[in-house]
Amino acid sequence: MRRATVGLAIAVLATSVASVSAQIYAPQSLERYFRIEWQSTRDRKGPAVEGYLYNTSLQTAHRVRLQIARLDGAGNVVGDSAIWVPGEVPMGDRAYFKAAVPDAAGYRVQVLSFDWACEGGGGGM
Repeated sequence: MRRATVGLAIAVLATSVASVSAQIYAPQSLERYFRIEWQSTRDRKGPAVEGYLYNTSLQTAHRVRLQIARLDGAGNVVGDSAIWVPGEVPMGDRAYFKAAVPDAAGYRVQVLSFDWACEGGGGGM
């Protein structure tokens, strides 16, 4: 009986965690959670995009992926790539990122995906 109860509890927790990370956001709606400051640079290895991802939400973000779109002179997307932001991005804080990129006339950086940390506490009344 106890094994069945533990198994049921694990199934419920797995389902609730999956539903939190399975949410889909439109890129425009992410502006209320994240702000990105970046610049294109060039070092001895070639062009790169580097900057900071700011988490303005009230939760820590984990497994954040950024999409870096390569733009031609007219602003059309000619290719893209995705990178992981190292570590986590605590609420009210920022995380540094840097990625080597192919040459392009311009770039656009946006949040592609992320998971909220399930940080709970005892909060009672």
